[in-house]
Amino acid sequence: MSAQETIAVALRGRVGSLDLDAAFEVPAQGITTLIGPSGAGKTTLLRCIAGLTRLGGRVRVADALWQDERTFLRPHRRAVGYVFQQPSLLPHLSVRANLAFGLRRTRAPIRIGLEEVVALLGVERLLDRAPERLSGGEQQRVAIGRALLSQPELLLMDEPVSSLDPESKAEILPYLERLHQTLSIPVLYVSHDRAEVARLADRVLAMREGRVETVQVAEPTLEGLDEAEVRRLALAALRAGL
Repeated sequence: MSAQETIAVALRGRVGSLDLDAAFEVPAQGITTLIGPSGAGKTTLLRCIAGLTRLGGRVRVADALWQDERTFLRPHRRAVGYVFQQPSLLPHLSVRANLAFGLRRTRAPIRIGLEEVVALLGVERLLDRAPERLSGGEQQRVAIGRALLSQPELLLMDEPVSSLDPESKAEILPYLERLHQTLSIPVLYVSHDRAEVARLADRVLAMREGRVETVQVAEPTLEGLDEAEVRRLALAALRAGL
């Protein structure tokens, strides 16, 4: 696989009490999940890739060099979409205006438009609502849409459904699968939930104490989940009408 087809990261430095020394190279396609215990450095690694936290090292996404020993692109110059645990929508703007905000902050050619994002995420009937009138799952779908409309070359998702109740989580996961199936944007996805990893991941990076210990291809199965987890998923999906 050529360099133009991969995401290559090698970052090293101290952030607070964490010594980060993380390196990996994965295909620039599909969903790569980051797993590991709390404090392993998963969120810190995403922030460094986005340029929000500056450490020494190298970040290359396909043929775009974001940083090395001589180069450091600031966050607004990195073609990255970032979805946080909390949606952080602009409360004074409608759903339509929140989505349009993603378009306004990009200088890149428009490859995915407002209408496509609205259809992919099923937010047609929400466009004129204020964020306060949305459920948690609806807010997070809008946040994902806003990130997509910034025309990213890489989408970073930091536990995007961890704050949702089981019903809302079951509601949003099919939309994440649809994005995976429809769009060619590579995703780095942080999760503590084995069910999410089993359902979404193409490959898995396991982190511990600031280091990427293993890279493995994921199997799209619920094998390895205990009975309670499988029942919880099934019940949540049933309640959500999926």
